[in-house]
Amino acid sequence: MEMMIDGEGEAIVFFDMETTFQDRVLLEFGAISVCPRRLIELDNYSTLIRPADTSFLDTFSGHHGITREDLASAPLFSQVADDIYQILNGRIWAGQNIKEFDCPLIKEAFAEIGWRAPRYRQLIDSLPLLMKMLVYV
Repeated sequence: MEMMIDGEGEAIVFFDMETTFQDRVLLEFGAISVCPRRLIELDNYSTLIRPADTSFLDTFSGHHGITREDLASAPLFSQVADDIYQILNGRIWAGQNIKEFDCPLIKEAFAEIGWRAPRYRQLIDSLPLLMKMLVYV
């Protein structure tokens, strides 16, 4: 079965976020735009994100190489929200488990600052495909 991508010449934005898993605090956002026809990188973006709750840093002991000091000097989500919105809005989104995890978290982060969340034009989540492949291995 071949997947058709709307606007085949349009960039696909692969993105991922680093969070604390239990309380889902957003710590980092990264994205790469790829041309699906030529499979080349068009643009990329990455930023750490300082949690708005300042008490979070008092108990944070590090996560996936991110330190308390890194987060203390990072921008707040509200300071990078416009960049993230411009990267994602109206685009084809792709990533691992983005439908169930990243998309709701994006929506929550934008809601917390009183913004309408960016919307995807099409969603490509690799987790269901991976799960199917593992079943047949």
